[in-house]
Amino acid sequence: MGAAPMFTAALFTMPKTWKESKCPMTDEWIKMWYIHTMENYSAIEKNEIISFAATGMGLEIIILSEVSQTEKDIYTISLTCGI
Repeated sequence: MGAAPMFTAALFTMPKTWKESKCPMTDEWIKMWYIHTMENYSAIEKNEIISFAATGMGLEIIILSEVSQTEKDIYTISLTCGI
């Protein structure tokens, strides 16, 4: 029973020392994924070449005009953030 007060005190002091994450919130990530997915789909439909990188997100997408149907169906977007 003697250790419980120390544990409770640690729980209340920890949030004061936490630093807020530099990553966007989950709903912001979902919005970004949706926007980039729609841009990719639009480019594929128009057979365009697009290439862009979003600063700070580590996001890079390259779509070529000559890709097979299998390649059109498979795209991976990697979002990374530095914590």
